[in-house]
Amino acid sequence: MSASPHLHQWLQDAAAPFEGWDFSRLKGRFTEGEPPWDYLALARAAVAQASDILDVATGGGEIFAALAPFPGRATAVEGFVPNLPVARRRLEPLGVPVFQGNTASGMPFEDESFDLVLNRQGGFRAAEMYRILKPGGVFLTQQVGGDNLADLTAAFGAQLPYPDNTLAQVRADFAALGAEIRRAETWRGPVTFADVGALIYFLKAIPWVVQNFDVARQLGALEALQAQLDAGDPLRFTYTRFLIEAVKR
Repeated sequence: MSASPHLHQWLQDAAAPFEGWDFSRLKGRFTEGEPPWDYLALARAAVAQASDILDVATGGGEIFAALAPFPGRATAVEGFVPNLPVARRRLEPLGVPVFQGNTASGMPFEDESFDLVLNRQGGFRAAEMYRILKPGGVFLTQQVGGDNLADLTAAFGAQLPYPDNTLAQVRADFAALGAEIRRAETWRGPVTFADVGALIYFLKAIPWVVQNFDVARQLGALEALQAQLDAGDPLRFTYTRFLIEAVKR
C-alpha cells in the first residue's frame, strides 16, 4: 500500500463508527447545498393535519423525531436491521413504535391504514405506498435522484446504483395508480468535501454510492482526488434531489 502521508487519517476515517443517519463527525469538513423546498416544514404541516402517520425508511429516526409531538397515532418502519435499535431508542420514548419491513416488497400494515405516509430519501415502491394509504391520504417524499453524485461515482469508475429513481419515473408510477400529483419538483446542487478523509467517511457511511468501496482497493482514485485538492481544485460534486406529494383518490 502507498506510503501517502494522508493514509493514516484515511484509514481512521474509514474505520470510524457510523450510526443511524448521523454525520456529526463531518462537522466543518463538508458543506451541502439545500433544495429550494423545506422538507421538514412540509412534513410538519402535513403531520398537523393527520391522525394516522407512518414514516417509511425512518433510518435512525432522526428526521421523524424532529416532527414530534404528533397529534395522532405515529408509526415508523425501517428495513435496514442495524438501524432498528437506533430508531427504537429515539422514537419509542415519543410513543412511536418501529417495525421492521421491506418498504419495497411489502410492509406489515393493512390496506388503507394511514392518512399520511412520509419518506425522506428512503427506498419504496409506489404500489406499496398507495396500498397502505387511506382514500384522500397523502404520500410525501424527498428522494435522491438516480444521477445523484454521478461525477463522484465516475471518479471511482463505478456505476450509479439506482439510475431509474427519477422524478419522471416516480411521478408516472403514482399517476398510473390513479394518484393526484399535487407537487413535483427537482433540484441539483453542490456538495463539497474539505478533505479526502471526509469523503472516505461519507462513502463508508453510504456504501451504495461506490459499491464495495475500500481505501486499499480505491487508493489510486483517492490519491488522484488528493492531488486535485492540493492543486487548489475543490472536491465538489453534484447532488440531485426531487420532491413528490401524491394524494390517493
